Amino acid sequence: MTTYPMPVLADEELASARARLEDADVRLLSGSVVDPAGVIRAKHVPAQRAGAFHVSGMGASPSWNVFCVDNAIAFTPRFGVVGDLRLRADLTALRVLGEGLAWAPAEMFDQSGAPAPVCTRGLLRGTVAGLAERGLDARLGCELEMVLTPRSGPGWNAYGLGALLDIEPFVLDLLAAADRAGLPIEQLHAEYGDSQLEFSISPTDPLTAADHVVLARLLACRVARRHDVAVSFSPLPFAGGSGNGAHQHLSLSLGGAPLLSGGTGPYGLTDDGSAALGGIVAGLPELTAVFAGSVLSQHRLQPGHWSGAFACWGWENREAAVRLLAATPGNPHGASVELKCIDPSANPYLAAAAFLGLALEGLAESEPLPPEVTVAPAELTAEEAARTGTVRLPADQASALEALESSDRARRLLGEEILEALMAVRRYELETYGGKDVEAVAEKLRYSWSA
Repeated sequence: MTTYPMPVLADEELASARARLEDADVRLLSGSVVDPAGVIRAKHVPAQRAGAFHVSGMGASPSWNVFCVDNAIAFTPRFGVVGDLRLRADLTALRVLGEGLAWAPAEMFDQSGAPAPVCTRGLLRGTVAGLAERGLDARLGCELEMVLTPRSGPGWNAYGLGALLDIEPFVLDLLAAADRAGLPIEQLHAEYGDSQLEFSISPTDPLTAADHVVLARLLACRVARRHDVAVSFSPLPFAGGSGNGAHQHLSLSLGGAPLLSGGTGPYGLTDDGSAALGGIVAGLPELTAVFAGSVLSQHRLQPGHWSGAFACWGWENREAAVRLLAATPGNPHGASVELKCIDPSANPYLAAAAFLGLALEGLAESEPLPPEVTVAPAELTAEEAARTGTVRLPADQASALEALESSDRARRLLGEEILEALMAVRRYELETYGGKDVEAVAEKLRYSWSA
């Protein structure tokens, strides 16, 4: 795994960033990372210290990488109380949020200034560079589902107009905050689940797309506080209710030519596009714990929940983990593939790096594309499942972690440090909550992935 350093601003660029903060009357700058448990952690500095936050960084114990979803610490031989990392705010991605606050994504470095191998944003930066070395360009668009609590009104109707009108002030305030922060929201609607909203973010480069997921969660939770409601990004906010997804849409091009359209394969796939899809489908069972690895993820990742519980692909098949969206007049961004099994407990940088890494390995190895699944995968006979190579993704957290830990593919794509930290925090979840009543666990962790 190759790490690529965050760009450092020149003196005149730093001065420009400081002037921007001053002109916007920003008093506090927050710099955040997402830990392996999928929780957003941050440090904050007065705005006048933005330059130091960017160049030298703020100290953080290596144990930041093994904080658990409930704030316990799952120490490992590599991640303990000794040592220090530096959180450096990427001011090239600075966003002014208004009312005295600004935000920037941060990355982890060691004391000598070298990128820390455990940094997931750094991993994604390196993965994107690996694509570029092959002449490939990737675009990533993300969707986020969230549940508002509590609420009042006549009742929630899936995709209902009235359901959105019940929370109109929150929605309009959220859209205004997104505009102010430069977060491009393409659509927003009342989802299937009770009190559940989904919003789609415009596709962009993968690093910015992952930043947008963190920014969206920050904005939603900040606006919710003003409206005396709370926002849950849990994979399962309430036992027996609908789960939240955090789908990612990927498009790929080579030399400006799309790989997922314009070819002679199914739905216009090129040979390289087919190989990329083949790599994604082949690697999903081993990397499920990256995309949906929390103790609550297994309750969302079920057949019949449109969550992508089976490793297979299909055109507009919402039950397949890999949904192909072909290049049609109804798809203005062109062809893409949606990875449906991702939920908000996943670190968005890590999920994007793994998603891209699987596609890149498929390309490199000319991975064959299995036959398409054209029905709900749970309806396949044993013979049909064998013919299409369809397998159920690990149905419980223990199985998902076992598959990840034994995966050479995971070690190649994630690196030993990230894999060790991820296994530590998820093992803690399994040991602490795996045998408990799901209703109690859902209540305990309802807001763990909120900002």
